[in-house]
This record gives sequence, structure tokens and C-alpha cells, in this order.
Amino acid sequence: MDFVVSTAPRYLPHYTVADHAAWQGDWELLDGVAVAMTPSPFGPHAERLSRLAAAFWNAIDAAGCRATVLAEIDWIVANDTVVRPDVVILCGPAPERHVERPPALVAEILSAATRDRDLMVKRGLYEAHGVRWYLIIDPDGAESSLLRLGDTGRYESLAVRGRCEIELCPDCTIAVDFGV
Repeated sequence: MDFVVSTAPRYLPHYTVADHAAWQGDWELLDGVAVAMTPSPFGPHAERLSRLAAAFWNAIDAAGCRATVLAEIDWIVANDTVVRPDVVILCGPAPERHVERPPALVAEILSAATRDRDLMVKRGLYEAHGVRWYLIIDPDGAESSLLRLGDTGRYESLAVRGRCEIELCPDCTIAVDFGV
């Protein structure tokens, strides 16, 4: 029996920011691939996000910094990449629309639906695009991981116990208690 192998290229859609803007629902776009953000987070995730955002705001206010904490906002990384981190800290004021420059800090709270993407894909994406600090929180566990972009352009893992000092911007260093 002879098999016929098609020489037609396999169709793989490659979406852009313009496509993403027209979609309904919650989506991320990773190198042109649409990724559904469902199901929505459960209670422990949402509670941790709220406490974390409050802790960051308190630390920024205490330090007198001009940084901004935003939750669940799209960051347009490239023409074919849009992510929605749980929390970002930007140096300066909030953007009028979406974030379009690398945040000083990104925090992701793991869930069953996002764990692998947050630990592998987004870690590489944030590292490659110069996000200085990446905080990964496991709401089911007692540990958090704080990664700092080193001089080599690679993330270095720091121990997170109690209070940590984080230099967000040249004129802004905050002290955060990660027992939130």
C-alpha cells in the first residue's frame, strides 16, 4: 500500500496584538500562540494576590517611591506576545492603557492551570525581556521564590524569608514582608 504524504505546509495560526485586542474572554499570547486563561483563579489565589498587592503598596508608600503596583494588567511584550501577570510593579505612574515596557517586578501566583507556564515559559520570557525581579508564589505551599536578574542576564534565586529588600528603580528600594 502506498501512502501519499502531503507537501502542503501545516497551518499553524500566528496571532498578533491586534488579533488579541479583538478577542472576548481572557487570553494571553505567547509568540503568536493563543493561550486561554481559564478557569479563573480560586479563592486562595485571589486572596494571596490581594494581600501581595497591598504589601507592595505599603512598602512603596513607606519608602516614598514613585512606583506603581498593578494587578491583572496586560503587558504587551512584542507584536505577538501579550501576558497578564498577577502583579507588576512599574517605576513611575500607571500607563494609560496596557503596560508596554518591562516592569521592575513581576509576581505570579501559581495555580494548577498556570504552574508549568509560570515556572518555565514566563520565567524565560521575563528573563529575556529584562524584568529585574520575578516573584513566584505557591499558595498551596509555604515557600516563595524570588529571582533577581544578575549581571549575566540570567535569573539568580534568592532566599525569601521574612523581610526582603528589593531595589526596584535607581531611586526606589522597598522592604517587603513575604509572609503575606
